[in-house]
Amino acid sequence: MDPVNRTPQSRSFFSGYTRLCKGLALVLVAGHALLQLFPFTVSYLALIPTRTIPFAWNLVTSGYMEQTLPGVIISVVGLLFIGKFLEPLWGSREFFRFIVVVNFLISICIFVTAIALYYITTEESYLYTPVSGFHGILAGFLVGIKQLMPDHELSLFFLLKIRAKWIPTLIATVSVAVSFFVPESASYLPTVLFGFYMGWLYLRYFQTKPETGLKGDPSDEFSFSSFFPQFLRPILDPVASLFDKMLCGKRLHKLSESSSLVLKGNPLPGSDPIDASRRSNTCPPLWPVTENGEQEHWSRGWQMRELMLLLLMGRRKVLPMEMLQKLFRK
Repeated sequence: MDPVNRTPQSRSFFSGYTRLCKGLALVLVAGHALLQLFPFTVSYLALIPTRTIPFAWNLVTSGYMEQTLPGVIISVVGLLFIGKFLEPLWGSREFFRFIVVVNFLISICIFVTAIALYYITTEESYLYTPVSGFHGILAGFLVGIKQLMPDHELSLFFLLKIRAKWIPTLIATVSVAVSFFVPESASYLPTVLFGFYMGWLYLRYFQTKPETGLKGDPSDEFSFSSFFPQFLRPILDPVASLFDKMLCGKRLHKLSESSSLVLKGNPLPGSDPIDASRRSNTCPPLWPVTENGEQEHWSRGWQMRELMLLLLMGRRKVLPMEMLQKLFRK
């Protein structure tokens, strides 16, 4: 290929990063430089369970402090490239909210886990080991990619192709396996695992969809058991549903109420889940089907449903022409 033709592609590969991602990358670099120039700041900025009670701010600052050079390089590169994809889809405000909320939840989980492990094992190292790093947020980003493009194939090391929905499972499995052979990497494992779970918890129940005002993603394709192989799901689904009711019972109730369109207290015709399931078995699909027989991820039915919600809630008076053309195109 002509070098002249490769130049725009290479420029687009190394450009297009958002201001927010650049600013957060600068924060990560500055945090690493601060720890290297003034090592005593680790005691105040990293998460050390014995210091969290007087210095509660380390629940926030620890996620942005990288103690090693490889760690800051991986975090900056991952933030720039993954954020380049996620931020335009989520919006800058929601992208930033995801980072702040998930980072804080990860820190809370690590603090509680360290205290529990100390009481179980009486090992003081759990109380005095500084924990920090952005890798928990990167793990949460991978869950976001699973949600948005689950069937997209990614190339790993130019040899193995894997669907995006299995990337979090693969990374978690590799992290657990490596921790058995490299003891030093075990300190990163809780942050990575809690990053996956807290990222999924936020996207599943709390992320606000600006188009409809609804929260969360109740689809079966994004359930907790979807992170595991098919043969394990019958075992995991009852356990996951139990924890859902314990931790997010009110959220599940709201989602179930919002699963059908309601007008003046009465559901709109055809919006009942049972009727929808019955029609799906008796009527042909209203949206395109791929060569493999799989329906498109973003179906026209769901698009029409969201537009109807916008009209009912008064957020739109008229449907844009481009939306109508997209919905009724041949």
